[in-house]
Amino acid sequence: MSTALIHCPKCKAALIGEVFNRDDFAPCPSCAAPLLIEVYPAMFRPPSKARTGEAVMMEGEASCFYHPQKKAVLPCEGCGRFLCALCDCEHQGQHLCPACLESGRTKGKIKSLENARTRYDNIALALALFPILIFYFTIITAPMVLYVVIRYWKTPPGLTQGSRWRFVVAIIVALLQMGGWVAVIIALATG
Repeated sequence: MSTALIHCPKCKAALIGEVFNRDDFAPCPSCAAPLLIEVYPAMFRPPSKARTGEAVMMEGEASCFYHPQKKAVLPCEGCGRFLCALCDCEHQGQHLCPACLESGRTKGKIKSLENARTRYDNIALALALFPILIFYFTIITAPMVLYVVIRYWKTPPGLTQGSRWRFVVAIIVALLQMGGWVAVIIALATG
C-alpha cells in the first residue's frame, strides 16, 4: 500500500515514511509544520503478506465476532469479543476490535488517536482583540479572557503547534483593558 495516502494536515502535501512512527515531532517536507504521525505496520506491509485470518478448523473452536468463518486468535481488550487475525487492531500494546478503536477515537477515550483539538489559545486571543473595535464590550470580554486562559492553560495546544504565546498575549491585552476600565471608573468617581 502506498504511503502517499497520508497528507500533511496543514499544506496537504503527500508525506513520506521518514515522518511516521517517531518519538518526537518531525517537520513536514513541504511546509515544515511539526508532525507526530503514528501509522500501523500494515500500512507498509505488501498486500501479499497481509494477514487474512485462518478458517475455523475444528468444531468447538472460537470464531471471530465479525467473521464467523475465521478462527479467533484473541479477545478484544475493550469489549471481550473474539477476533481473528484480520480484525485484531493493536494500538499501544492493546488488542482492540475495530468498533472499540473507532469508539475510542470518536468519544475521545483514546487520546493518541485524536485528529482535532480545540484551540483555546486562539479563543482567548480573539476574545481579547476583537472587542477592541467596540471598547465597551471589553468590560465583559477581558474577565472572560482571564477565565479561559486560567481554565485551559494546561490543555495541550493544537496538534501541530506547541507554544502558548497566544495565551500570554491575551493575558497582557486583557489586563490592559481591565486597567483602562479601572482608570475610567476612578476618573468618573473623582471627577
